[in-house]
Amino acid sequence: MQRQAAYMKRSLFNQEYLDEQFNELEELQDDANPNFVEEVVNLFFMDSVRLIRNIEFALANGPYDFGRLDDMMHQFKGSSSSIGAKRVKRECSQFQEYCNERNIEGCKRAFQGVKQEYDTLKTKLDAYFKVSPSIYLL
Repeated sequence: MQRQAAYMKRSLFNQEYLDEQFNELEELQDDANPNFVEEVVNLFFMDSVRLIRNIEFALANGPYDFGRLDDMMHQFKGSSSSIGAKRVKRECSQFQEYCNERNIEGCKRAFQGVKQEYDTLKTKLDAYFKVSPSIYLL
């Protein structure tokens, strides 16, 4: 299982789903808190549900407040950065560029990309944590 977990992790990095921040989280994990990374990632996913819902609502109901949209996406981007969610972070940046241009259609398209990358990352990390519960006890 450890070999499978290592392969999955390497694949997440090679496909640029994760960046070095994920490794830095792992370095904070120890015997006293062997599930630290999984707990932090789960907190990210739980908090993201609220942010995604708020952004969806703001995009569905004009008039559009680009400053508020940018602030919410900035928060989502920061949360994504904190766990090393590289692709999600990149899509968040694209959304923010459209906010700066005051391009609501671009924001809506970019938000679909954010949600797609978020969903894919969630699926991949859920699978990773299922095969790696003891990998951090080494």
